[in-house]
Amino acid sequence: MSIEAVLFDLDDTLLWDERSIEEAFAETCRVAQEATGVDPIALEEAVRREARALYESYETFPFTQWIGINPFEGLWAQFSAGEQPEFRQLQAIAPTYRKESWRNGLSAMGIEDEALALQLSDRFVQERRNRPHIYEETFQILDELQGKVKLLLLTNGCPALQQEKLDGVPKLAPYFDQVVVSGAFGKGKPNAEIFEHALGLLEVQPEHALMIGDKLTTDIKGALAAGIKSVWVNRNGKVNDSEIKPDYEIKSLTEIHQITAQLV
Repeated sequence: MSIEAVLFDLDDTLLWDERSIEEAFAETCRVAQEATGVDPIALEEAVRREARALYESYETFPFTQWIGINPFEGLWAQFSAGEQPEFRQLQAIAPTYRKESWRNGLSAMGIEDEALALQLSDRFVQERRNRPHIYEETFQILDELQGKVKLLLLTNGCPALQQEKLDGVPKLAPYFDQVVVSGAFGKGKPNAEIFEHALGLLEVQPEHALMIGDKLTTDIKGALAAGIKSVWVNRNGKVNDSEIKPDYEIKSLTEIHQITAQLV
C-alpha cells in the first residue's frame, strides 16, 4: 500500500503554538508584576481559569467546540473571517472577553483595576502575535516530503486566526497543495466529513493517505473514522489511556519518513 498524500495538523504539530501562548502569558504577567507586585505565575493560572470559565459561559461555546477554537486562542483572535453567524458573534464578544478574562484574573488575586486589565489584554494580543514559533524539524520533514507526495494542511480554528498564524511563518504555506480550515469548511476534526473533504481535494483514497497530528481526540480519532492511517506526534511522552489507538506514534517529525518508507 503506497502513500500518495500526507495530511498535517498545524498547531503543536508544525507550529509550536503552546510555546507561543506560554511566552505571551509569561511576558504579559511580568508587566502586571511590575505594575502591582502580583505573583506572575499565580496570575497566569487565575487568568487561564477565568478565561476558560467565561468562554464556556457564552452561547457560542458549542460552536467553538464544533469548529475547534480554544479559550486561549480567543484571547488574541479577531474572528474577522468565516461565513457562519457565530463568527460575527465571536467578533463582537472578543474585546469584552479579552478584557474581562484579565479583569477577573486580577480580581481573583485581589486587584481591582479596569485600566490595567485592558492594558494587559492588549499586551497579550501583541505578545502572541510577535511569537510565531515553529519546531526546528518542521521544514526538514516538509522538504523531504515535498514532490514525493501530495501535502495538505488540515487545521481546526477560525479562518482569520489560522491565516494569521500562517502569515507569521510565510515560508510554511507554500509547501501545501491544499489548506483546509474547519471554520471555513463548517465542521472540525474529529468529524470524518472534513477528512473526506480533504481527500476529495487531493483526489486520493483514504488507504493511500496518512494523517499526522498531536491530538488524539481530534487528529487521530477523525483520521481513524475516515479510514486514514494515523500518526500521533507525542513529543512529551504522554500516556495514552484512551480508547483511541493511533497506527503509529512518534516523538519527532523526523521519524515520519521511516513510516512512509514502510508503506511504499
